[in-house]
Amino acid sequence: MKNKKLLLAVVAFVAVIAIFAGVYFSTRPTASEGSKSISVEVVHKDTTSQTFEYQTDEEYLGDLLLAEGLIEGDEGQYGLYVTKVDGEEAIYEEDSSYWAFYQNGEYAQQGVDTTPIVDGDSYSLVYTIG
Repeated sequence: MKNKKLLLAVVAFVAVIAIFAGVYFSTRPTASEGSKSISVEVVHKDTTSQTFEYQTDEEYLGDLLLAEGLIEGDEGQYGLYVTKVDGEEAIYEEDSSYWAFYQNGEYAQQGVDTTPIVDGDSYSLVYTIG
C-alpha cells in the first residue's frame, strides 16, 4: 500500500512539473529572426545620456550589448546582473546603486539577457541609486 501511494505521488509530481514546463515554454517571450533596428539609451550617474543605435540579427538584447562591449556583468541565479554600462560601474554594496533596465519607457519585465530584441523597440539602462 505504501509503495502504491509513493508511486502515485511521484506520478503526480512529474505531471505537475510537465504542466509547468509546458506553460513556461508556451508563454515565454520569443525572439524574432532577421535584421532589427533598436536604440539603447544610457543614462549615467551624472544624468548625462547617450543613445546607441544598432542594426542586428541577434535574438536577445544581452547578447548584442555584451558583444558590442556596452555592458559587463556577472552571471547569477537570475541571469546576467549588469554591473558596468558604457564604462561606468554601479556597485550596490557601496551606495545601493544599480543599472535599472527599461523597455519602451517602462520598467522591463525580464533581465537584459532574456529580453528578445524587437524591431523598433527602445531600451534604456539608467544608473539608479536605490
